[in-house]
Amino acid sequence: MAHSNSTRPGVTRRTAVGALAAIATPAAARQPARPRIKVGQIGVGHAHATKLAVYRDSPDYEVVGVVEPDDELRRRAADQPAFRGLRWLTRDQLLDTPGLQAVLVETRVRDLLDNAEACVAAGKHVHVDKPAGESLPQLRRILDAAAAKNLMVQMGYMYRYNPGVVLLREFLRKGWLGDVFEVHAVMSKVVDPAARRPLAAFRGGMMFELGCHVLDLVVGVLGKPAAVAAFHTHSAPLADGLLDNTLAVLTYPRATATVRSTALEVEGGGRRHLVVCGTEGTFHLQPLDTPAARVALSRDRDGYRKGTQEVRLPRYVRYVDDAADMARVVRGEKPTDFPPAHDLAVQETLLRACGVAP
Repeated sequence: MAHSNSTRPGVTRRTAVGALAAIATPAAARQPARPRIKVGQIGVGHAHATKLAVYRDSPDYEVVGVVEPDDELRRRAADQPAFRGLRWLTRDQLLDTPGLQAVLVETRVRDLLDNAEACVAAGKHVHVDKPAGESLPQLRRILDAAAAKNLMVQMGYMYRYNPGVVLLREFLRKGWLGDVFEVHAVMSKVVDPAARRPLAAFRGGMMFELGCHVLDLVVGVLGKPAAVAAFHTHSAPLADGLLDNTLAVLTYPRATATVRSTALEVEGGGRRHLVVCGTEGTFHLQPLDTPAARVALSRDRDGYRKGTQEVRLPRYVRYVDDAADMARVVRGEKPTDFPPAHDLAVQETLLRACGVAP
């Protein structure tokens, strides 16, 4: 990738890797041995349900069992490495497990909130996969109940601890980008015909299913928008009704943002990106899953030069740092990085981006 100034690898590597050392270092090396947090999982029907493998590998957790009432889903999951050898329980059996502290809710999207609400009612911390259902009032009720019980509700947006996103937050915190006036985000892939059909049931189509990941990032940068306009269409030569080509435009008093998500882009993973433009600099992160950053600055900033430079980032493994952060919150070592107000703002914005009045 071309850039205006020659990169000094020692400078950019020292800054990026040094600032992200806590994220790049495995959780086992960061923490002394301590009693493991007992965790279970409800559901295997979500596309990200196999993240349970991260918790099985983590020194922070003891996985006590899995719940899946659907016989066919349970049969298919039983021999997958993430679930192999675990106990299969009913939901009541899991929630009654002595010492259980946290539950991962990985059901089909339509069942996420009902199960999360049952877990909070039982006094458990929860990790809820995305998106947070279609009922904003129910999500608000769950978050209010969790706050009253001092319980964590962690959403499963998979880029929150991406090292490039963490570095971007550091740039924003220090004011190095100036006043942000534009944000652009794209999150696309090719979805095969069989997988498209169930997604067509959701208003907003691919914006609801996939765009939610980057909407979470946009709201993290700019907050809840003043207005959202949704532009969605069905572009594939298939009669399944899926809104497979989606765009949302978010407007703010002094900024705009665009989010695109499609089910049609060949090798779309490579073009997944987040671009934040401010009056003092631009931060371009692409691709999101194997992050690389291109940063342009109006002046020197603590090891970063005026002009454009590539920034090397640590390898990114989804959910490892989410799990480690949840452990620290459950143990009372820190507050959550994403409070209920953020999750409510994300969900309200997502529903509006899907053309739905919350």
